[in-house]
Amino acid sequence: MRQPLKLTTSLLDWYRDNRRDLPWRTEDPDPYRVWLSEIMLQQTTVAVVRSYFEAFTGRWPTLDDLAAAELDAVLHAWQGLGYYARARNLHRCAKVLVTEFGGRFPESEKELLRLPGIGAYTAAAITAIAFGQPSAPVDGNIARVIARLMKLETPLPGLRRDVGELLAPLIPAQKPGDMVQALMDLGSAICKPGKPLCDQCPWRTSCAALKAGVVEQLPVKAAKKIKPVRHGVVFWIEDDESHVLLRRRPEKGLLGGMMEIPSSDWREKKWRMEEAIKEAPVLAEWQTLPGTVRHTFTHFHLHLIVLSTHTHQRKTNSGVWCTPNQFSSHALPSVMKKVIRHVVG
Repeated sequence: MRQPLKLTTSLLDWYRDNRRDLPWRTEDPDPYRVWLSEIMLQQTTVAVVRSYFEAFTGRWPTLDDLAAAELDAVLHAWQGLGYYARARNLHRCAKVLVTEFGGRFPESEKELLRLPGIGAYTAAAITAIAFGQPSAPVDGNIARVIARLMKLETPLPGLRRDVGELLAPLIPAQKPGDMVQALMDLGSAICKPGKPLCDQCPWRTSCAALKAGVVEQLPVKAAKKIKPVRHGVVFWIEDDESHVLLRRRPEKGLLGGMMEIPSSDWREKKWRMEEAIKEAPVLAEWQTLPGTVRHTFTHFHLHLIVLSTHTHQRKTNSGVWCTPNQFSSHALPSVMKKVIRHVVG
């Protein structure tokens, strides 16, 4: 890479004048707030995360507070951010840090990687931003910036490895966290995925992709895989007082630990009525509601059929009975909220 010092200096100069004002950015970075923001920002935009971050830190201002919280409360506060494994790992990680590390974050990437929910990018980001060590995290914004700067044509996800190697010389020994955050801001505000603002970029005279006229073609995307469709059946059980049965999903797996309207397994093969009823939590006369509830996860589309029944007595003790106006007090994922709207409107 030519003139890494010049590139670093010009970007840091730009960052001083254009840095985003974010609630987790402070002159003396708090590792807890840095970690929390990085976990929240995975697969989620800054605009969405800002309010969640402020609510979380208002409710659990310290690592000790989060470790002492009930998982249900954390999952409930996480509603709307999606990818709920992040919330479960966040809670687990807080407990591990308090019980095994004296309530302090380890400062090395190697030790951070041993903690629940912390991968290579997050470990490097915490190390650079919170502890001032010259680590080179590669997120989507940073990968795009360096791919265009160096005209890298390696498709994602292999591109990230190449970017990591080329990024290291750009990270200064002094205040590496500023450089990392400057790269993030450059990718977000200037070097955008579509219609980048190249005329405002501090690296425009050094950008190989701009010189070649291929900025918008980079980074090269991997071919999209066709998402499979899975099928499930949801069992809506209502008693004489309009209470509906909710139950908790297993801790491990998709939407682990969250509440749901009881449902069958989600599989590729469609369910036949007589087969689905065997999965129901109670023996009853079931009615199929018209229509299908559709939801898309990262790796598959889900189609749900809803069966409903009425009971004069609560025939099961497994789960929680509550009226629809009490649903908001439970950690229900988006797909279950769609089911509720499908039934009650």
